Amino acid sequence: MVVLALALAPAGVSTQARPRLAIAAASDLQAVLPEIVGAFERARQASVAVSYGSSGTFFAQIQNGAPFDVFLSADVEYPRQLIAAGLADTSTLQVYATGHLVVWARRDRRLDLARGLASLTDPRVRHVAVANPKYAPYGRAAVAALRSARLYDALQPKLVMGESLAQTAQLVESGNADAGVLSLSLVLGPTLKAEGTYTEIPASLHPPIDQAVVVVKASRAGGLARDFIAYLRQAETIDRFTRFGFTVPRPAAR
Repeated sequence: MVVLALALAPAGVSTQARPRLAIAAASDLQAVLPEIVGAFERARQASVAVSYGSSGTFFAQIQNGAPFDVFLSADVEYPRQLIAAGLADTSTLQVYATGHLVVWARRDRRLDLARGLASLTDPRVRHVAVANPKYAPYGRAAVAALRSARLYDALQPKLVMGESLAQTAQLVESGNADAGVLSLSLVLGPTLKAEGTYTEIPASLHPPIDQAVVVVKASRAGGLARDFIAYLRQAETIDRFTRFGFTVPRPAAR
C-alpha cells in the first residue's frame, strides 16, 4: 500500500497548525485524485494524506480500526457494509462517480484491440491481467464482462490477478501480462496513456461501477471530512473526474 502526503505547507505555515485528513482511496483514483486533493488543501489550508489500494483491503482495515477519516471506494457495497456495521456515517454516503472498463496493452505488443474483449483471444496474448475480484470492484466488473461476452471460460487459463487495480496495471506495464482489463481513469493518466493503447468495454456487459464515499465514524476530523465530501460535488471537481473518464452526476440546476 502506497501512502502519499500530497502537499507541503506554504512557507511560514506550520504543518502542526493545519487540520489533517487521512483518506483511503481506490486505486483507480491514482491519476485524478492528486489534483482534487491539492485544490482542496489550498482551499482549506489543510494537510491530506491519501493511501491507494483495493477497496476490499481498505474495507477490512477500517473494520479493524485503521485510522482513516474518509473512504473513497470503487463500489457502493463496501461503504454500505461499513454503515451496517456501525463503522461509517450513513448521512455522508454518496456516489461520487461511475467508472468504466477498458482493455489496455503496451504499444510494443502490437495488438489490435479494436475487437475489445475478443482481442484477448489472440494467440499472442498469453496472460491477461485483471484485478482480484475478491478485493477489487473493477475485478468483479471485469469478470462479469468476460462472462457476458461468453469469453470467460476461454480466457480463464490466461488470467493473472493483481491485488489492486494499480497492481494489475503494473503487471501489463512491466510485460508480465500481455494485456489487461483496467479502468479508463488509469489509462488516461500520463504514464499509461503514453505507453499503450486501449479500447473501452461496453457498460452493458457488466453492472455499473458506481463508486461511493463515506466518512468513517471513528474519524476525529469529521468536519473536515464532510467538507471534503462536499468538495467532490463542486463543478471544478466534477470537471476533473470527467477529464479522467468518469461519469459524474451533475447537480440539478436551480
